[in-house]
Amino acid sequence: MASFARVRRALARSPLEASLVIAALAVTLYVVVAPLSVSRYVPMTDLPFHATQGATFLHYWDPAYHLREQFELTPFANPYTTSYAIIALAMTVFPMTWAVKISVVAMLLCVPAGLAVLAHGARKSPLLGLLGLGIIWGNLAQWGFLNYVAACGLFAMAIGFTLLCLDRPTRGRQLGLFLTLLAVYLTHIWRYPFTLAAVAGTTIVMLPATRRVRPVLLPLLAGLVVFGVWWKIKPASLGGKIEVGWHLDRLAKEFEKVMTEGFKDDGVRRALLFQLDMAWVVGLVSGAHAALRWARGRRRITAWDVGVTIAPLACAIVFLVLFLILPLWINAWWYVYPREATAATIIAFGVCPDLPRTRWLRVALVALMAVPAIRVAREVKDRYADFAGPSEEFYRITRQIPQAPKLFYLVFEHSGTRRSTTPFMHMPAYVQAEKGGWLSWHMGRWRQSPVHYRWPNDKLAVLPPDTPARWEWTPERFKLSMTPFFDWFLVRKKSSPDALFAKDPTIVRVDHVGTWWLYRRVPKTR
Repeated sequence: MASFARVRRALARSPLEASLVIAALAVTLYVVVAPLSVSRYVPMTDLPFHATQGATFLHYWDPAYHLREQFELTPFANPYTTSYAIIALAMTVFPMTWAVKISVVAMLLCVPAGLAVLAHGARKSPLLGLLGLGIIWGNLAQWGFLNYVAACGLFAMAIGFTLLCLDRPTRGRQLGLFLTLLAVYLTHIWRYPFTLAAVAGTTIVMLPATRRVRPVLLPLLAGLVVFGVWWKIKPASLGGKIEVGWHLDRLAKEFEKVMTEGFKDDGVRRALLFQLDMAWVVGLVSGAHAALRWARGRRRITAWDVGVTIAPLACAIVFLVLFLILPLWINAWWYVYPREATAATIIAFGVCPDLPRTRWLRVALVALMAVPAIRVAREVKDRYADFAGPSEEFYRITRQIPQAPKLFYLVFEHSGTRRSTTPFMHMPAYVQAEKGGWLSWHMGRWRQSPVHYRWPNDKLAVLPPDTPARWEWTPERFKLSMTPFFDWFLVRKKSSPDALFAKDPTIVRVDHVGTWWLYRRVPKTR
């Protein structure tokens, strides 16, 4: 009741600000949810395997799904569990496809929420969280790297809670900082050591303004203990040597591209660049307004102002350096350095000065943040709508696959959407997410996720046969000798793939829907 009373007083005190907050929340929900509403499945390349890993958390002990025979669960040693836990919890109430979308929403919301907390901690308007709204639909999301995108938002949130603790320390804020650190750990381990360093660095930078260290020590020490425990139990697949070297040409040739590509046409790219341009405008106008106030003596530059600018700026510079020096591969981790462009951009939004208090100017700048984000969402929604037909074809044909199949899949045909990277390659993983069973190829082979294959010598292990490296990208290497373990076969191809199975009379066609072809193995007849 006390909280509601404070909200009512805030509404009465500043109706305009309350209206802007409500509008910002509405815009945020639209931007995040609208693109997910146009097709049954979401055309993000790796999302089907996020779905099956989340479903494995839920059905691991159910013998009808046969998942425990294949997988080990290591949620703390391979801490990428946040989205999978959300999927598992949501699947107890909603269908699998809805649960996956709920997880996508939760992951993407971390970016504007994290930037809002950062702005609030810096004594700025949380409305600045809108700066990061459009960028959530950039290239990383289209690949399905949702854990990483969410971790970037949580990174900003950790700095925000650090500032809150240093400004006016309370136990609630300290708890918020620790829980945010824990969320980063469970979401993407690659961001976690940088987050710990950012908390420590922010504390040092803010020391002239706050003269405080103690409020941050307990959450930071607890976070370091978590990291120390992980370092002891981490699997070998998450270690290894990192080869670095300067590649300054990436700044001009790739920085923009790796953030905005994702579709064959330029509509989404132009919308994202427009959103980034408007972020610059908001920053420049807010900075000019603040400079004018300082020049007129209405406000002076304080150590606090300097510190809350240096902290996110320094983090953005660190991520920019990582973009310039990291390799593309680290062990089985792929697309390593390109991710840092998005990380640097998101945290750089935290440098933006506070919004002006002049009413008309404040409204105008909020609109300059909201309208481009809406445009990005509409462009993405338009392209995701292309996926509705093929995804319904997939849904219809997979209704005929029974519980716990041993499913061999081949995806030859990748047309049907405007995505620049195929959203079809891993789609059959949705069958495992819904029905359990085995897949002919699974990301669990890499042993980098919290759901990964058992070792072959494990007594419980019932595993499909190994496949060649990059098999999922090269189905033309298919041979019938790969198939004895499997009893169902799903192929995406424009023309009939009957010839692939013609030499094995036990494999017969079941159905054909659009570009999807379904086969099954029947017992031999005498």
